[in-house]
Parts: sequence; structure tokens; C-alpha cells
Amino acid sequence: MSGMAIARAAPRARRLPWGDRLFRLLLASAAILVLALLGGTALAIFWGALPAFLHFGSRFLTGLAWDPVRQEFGALVPIYGTLVTSAIAMVTAVPISFGIALFLTEVAPAWLRAPIGAAIELLAGIPSIIYGMWGLFVFAPFMADHVEPALTALLGPLPILGVLFNGPPLGIGMLTAGLILSIMVVPFISAVMRDVFLLVPLALREAAVGLGATRWELVWRVVLPQTRSAVMGGIFLGLGRALGETMAVTFVLGNAHEFSASLLMPSTSIAAAIANEFTEADSNLYRSSLIALGFLLFVITFVVLALAKWLLARLSAGEARR
Repeated sequence: MSGMAIARAAPRARRLPWGDRLFRLLLASAAILVLALLGGTALAIFWGALPAFLHFGSRFLTGLAWDPVRQEFGALVPIYGTLVTSAIAMVTAVPISFGIALFLTEVAPAWLRAPIGAAIELLAGIPSIIYGMWGLFVFAPFMADHVEPALTALLGPLPILGVLFNGPPLGIGMLTAGLILSIMVVPFISAVMRDVFLLVPLALREAAVGLGATRWELVWRVVLPQTRSAVMGGIFLGLGRALGETMAVTFVLGNAHEFSASLLMPSTSIAAAIANEFTEADSNLYRSSLIALGFLLFVITFVVLALAKWLLARLSAGEARR
């Protein structure tokens, strides 16, 4: 065969069969469909929110008033409530999830790992409205009777920190909502951490133990460096869950459009405000303002997840260089 014939035959040999080409086309179409749905959802929400943005301008982001009678709407209080409750949830949920994952992978005997792991996974399947009802009828009275008075007496007199814990012990408020959220996201974060801790090669564990590493040194110097990216991914997965939670927060947050630095006072979140008031929106501007809150929640979640992807990419690049 001449050289020209070989050159013409090579591209044909590299061509994929029609079944493979169809498979690639279907996969690409599915990926493009996801992007189209995401972009279409964002565009539709923005279009519904546009009247509120045009009417209020930047005042919508910085305004504290939420008065349907006077048609004055500001999103600062719902944004503040969303961020504060999510921060409380992550501050409490991450250490607990880390401890659960370490116990299941490093400490617990083999016969105990499966029941506890199954129980944690079952917690993730409980509907959020059940958490909300439990929080309202059981957890909120417990907070009002025992926890919040002790926090006010212990931390209230402090110069700076005391501002966060001054207020009447109502039981419902940002602190209670944040703790309920932490209970809801613990199963997600701990399950991810447990699974990635189990993927650390046994040879690395045995080598560290052979060199005289204690159990804590094994975790801190071997397990965590090997799983840092996946652990961060699990944490941001839980944060995304906390930011968008609706029903559980609606039950225990208090649903008050009032700005307060105290964590014991009632407030509202973006999701709770939409769930409570959308059926009562009796004007186009009122309805558009609620849709604008939804668009802001979409943007906040998108920014958080984009930041998580960027951070994970940086961590992965650093691990590859090492």
C-alpha cells in the first residue's frame, strides 16, 4: 500500500462507530440541557424580579422595611437571617460531623459502625417539615426554658459578645433555627467525610502507625491531607443545603422582618419569607419583590458553590504539586 493510501485510511480508522457517536451526542445533549435549564431558570426568576429591581434600585438590597401596606420592600433582613442561620449551622455541624466520621472510621468497633452509619443515613431522609415541627414543639421550649436564659446570664454581660445573646428567652429565633439546620446538615457532611476517610489507602495508615504515629497524628498528618478536597466538598454541600432550607426554618425562625444583632430574637430568611407570603401577595410589586428575594437566594447559592469549586480546584492543584 502506498503512503498516500495509508494517509487516507488513517482518519477512517480513527473514526468512531455510529453507536459511539450517538452516545457522545446524547451525553453532550444532556449536559447542554442542564446548562439551558439553569440559565432558563435564572432568566425567568430575574424577569419576574425585574419590576422590583427597577422600582427600588439598590434600596432593595439595603432596605430594612418590609411593609406590604405602603409597598415598601427591602431584602436586607431576609439576607441577614439566611446568612446568620447558615453560619450557625456550619459552625456547629462541621465539628460534630468530623467527630462522627472519625469515630466511625478510626475508633468504633466493626460491629457498631454499620448501625450508626445506617442511623445517620436515615436522618438525611427525614422530611424537613418533621424537623420544623419537632423544633417548634420540643426544641424551642427547651431552648427557652434552659439554654437561652443560661446564655444570657453567662455571655450577656460581656462587652462585645454579649450583644449576640441579649434578649428575651423566646425559644424561637436565629439561634434555634441555626441549630435545627445544623442537625439537618450533619448527616450529609458526616456521610461524605466517613466515605472519603475510608478511601485512604491502608498502606499509608500502616506506615504512619509503624513510624510511631498516635491516632490523632494519623488523622491530622495522613487522613486529612489525603482527603482535604473531598472534605471541603462535603462541607460546601451542607452549606448549600442550609442556605436553601425552607420549612424547618419557617417553623422556628419567628418570621419577623426586624433587624437585630441578637441571635435570640426572631428574624426571617429568604426562603421562609417566600413560603409565608407568596400566597398573600396582592399586588404586582409585592409579588415581584418576593421573586426578587428568590433571585437573590439563587445568586447567593451560585456564588457559594462557585467559590467551593474554585477552592477545591486550588486544593487539588496544590495536592498535585506536592
